Amino acid sequence: MTLPRPALDPELSELLAGMPLVPQLDADTLAHLRRLPPTPVESLLAGRSAEHREVTVPAGDSTPIPLSIFSPAHAGRADATATAAAAAAPCVYWMHGGGMVMGDRFSQIDIPLEWLDAFGAVVVSVDYRLAPEATGTALVDDCHRGLLWIAEHAAELGVDPSRIVVAGASAGGGLAAGVTLLARDLGTPAIAGQLLICPMLDHRNTSTSSRQYSGGPGVWTREMNEFGWRAVLGGAADGEVSPYVSPALAGDLAGLPATYVDTGSAEVFRDEDADYATRIWAAGGQAELHVWSGAFHGFDALFPQARLSATARRTRTAWLARLLSTPDPT
Repeated sequence: MTLPRPALDPELSELLAGMPLVPQLDADTLAHLRRLPPTPVESLLAGRSAEHREVTVPAGDSTPIPLSIFSPAHAGRADATATAAAAAAPCVYWMHGGGMVMGDRFSQIDIPLEWLDAFGAVVVSVDYRLAPEATGTALVDDCHRGLLWIAEHAAELGVDPSRIVVAGASAGGGLAAGVTLLARDLGTPAIAGQLLICPMLDHRNTSTSSRQYSGGPGVWTREMNEFGWRAVLGGAADGEVSPYVSPALAGDLAGLPATYVDTGSAEVFRDEDADYATRIWAAGGQAELHVWSGAFHGFDALFPQARLSATARRTRTAWLARLLSTPDPT
């Protein structure tokens, strides 16, 4: 039975009609997508007053995990005055999207770079290992290792360790949620907030919105979601899946930092994302939820020029400004 779907925003619908869509995601398609040129970060940095450097941190098995660090051009200089050093910057730790099977640390990096521009945040993006080559908790563990490195090197980075926010889109949003749960349960490091953009939270893939977006080509369909989850779970039975990998499984959402969740009304992840925010409220936590009417998965990353995309990005920035006690640039 085909379920009716919410109508798309007219402007987004027109833009999507001109975009070639992947009909399915399988091993051959994934191999092709991985051969595409990487995100050209140089063009995004052109004209920005930002410095970029690369470091690696060791994973649990000693595999080097790359981190890209983007800082306001004045941050971290040896000749910085004591006054400037005292005004440590907030940090946004970014986890990219790609269904846990594709993408790199520069994917969707234009989103957090807006926060470097807006209020001088240091942006750190992690190149976690991808499924199916890495499975289980390996991806979230890679991300947690990067978070620990940021906290340990806060002074070097010019970062205020009390103002570290984890953020991500799609699979990266799910990993950000998993990292936040892991940091809470381990008691370190402190996280000021989590910003989850259309996050991939539930491997069960059984919600109404998941079933609505089944079949046919799309930006991200139920079948593509199943492929991504199969790749990362490596055949694990439901009872063996960690809530750090599939955060919707977490039985207790108490004690989490301030949370921002947004999603589209016309996408697979709508219901699991709304449910996650609802459960945070039920546990006594603070969550801000936005369901953008007529928006499909990844709308604001694919078409940032659309009116609804600009509104969504502006609203996130305003939330971050309130959380970090910085002037609202909007």
